[in-house]
Amino acid sequence: MMLQPPLAAAQNEAELARKSENPLADLITVPLQHNWDFGIGPQDAMKYTVKLQPIIPFPLGTNWSLFTRTIVPFSYAEASTAGGRDLSGLEDTSLSLFLSPRHAGRDGLFWGAGPAFHLPTATDDSLGHGKWGAGPTAIVAMQPGHWTGYILARHIWSFAGDDERAYVSETLLQPSVSYTLKTHTTVGLNTEAKYDWQAQHWTVPVNLSVSQLFKLGKLPVKLALGGRLYVERPAGGPDWGLRFTMTFLFPE
Repeated sequence: MMLQPPLAAAQNEAELARKSENPLADLITVPLQHNWDFGIGPQDAMKYTVKLQPIIPFPLGTNWSLFTRTIVPFSYAEASTAGGRDLSGLEDTSLSLFLSPRHAGRDGLFWGAGPAFHLPTATDDSLGHGKWGAGPTAIVAMQPGHWTGYILARHIWSFAGDDERAYVSETLLQPSVSYTLKTHTTVGLNTEAKYDWQAQHWTVPVNLSVSQLFKLGKLPVKLALGGRLYVERPAGGPDWGLRFTMTFLFPE
């Protein structure tokens, strides 16, 4: 029996909502992520950061794809100490490349690996490292039923840049789990844990979010709202934060 158009459309949207949670799906995603962090330094300052972070797959024949994941952040930070100055401008940019099989493996396993790059694009010394960096990155994802789980890992070492700036050696671990309801609503929990090997400290925010897929005209869009608590942070780091993300989806 042929599906009626409303039912077929509903199933397509349900599948799209599920695929949008998988960073290695055959889907172009363009998130615009707004972050507010509070309780920074002795002045309990606020920092606002907006990140443009598109993920674009490029087919390489019938069996492989190359995914590009770029993060371009712009921020405004209040002075965190008495007599300090507010800062605003572009931060450093990151670019990750993942070579991944085009089709899921056994038990619905997705994986990808490749190089990551750190680009010193900050417009103010206080907003970036002033160093060029590179290192390995990898991601593993699974989608059993309505669940999506993945873990992304990356390490960056600096290799060039301002000789007067500190050497960079930083690890990122980003585990995530989410559940997508029949209403195309997704509840997610993740962390974006960073370890600075030079300063020897962790920064660990735990993010809880709720997102909803809908159509803006014919364009699928996902809106997400969430909060986070920093369970580990360096001295003077933020206590908690908020996040609002608008993600534009472009199915192949």
